[in-house]
Amino acid sequence: MDRIEKLLRKISRKDREGLLNVVELLARGHWKGLNVVKLRGTDLYRLRHGRFRIIFHREDTTHEVVIDSIKLRREDTYKKLN
Repeated sequence: MDRIEKLLRKISRKDREGLLNVVELLARGHWKGLNVVKLRGTDLYRLRHGRFRIIFHREDTTHEVVIDSIKLRREDTYKKLN
């Protein structure tokens, strides 16, 4: 079981459904209205959804979204991303 699955199992149903809805919008390319910011010095983006942070990148050739991690916001959320 990977870290994202483990997090989704631990959080409440309401939080899980909200995160999955946001991830689905992101996968479809509907970024408008979502809190997406490119992280400085990397090819990564961050999507903020409540107390959760979704770190992702886009593939160069296909422009598909690849989710790297979903974390609760803490001091070390953005450390060791590369």
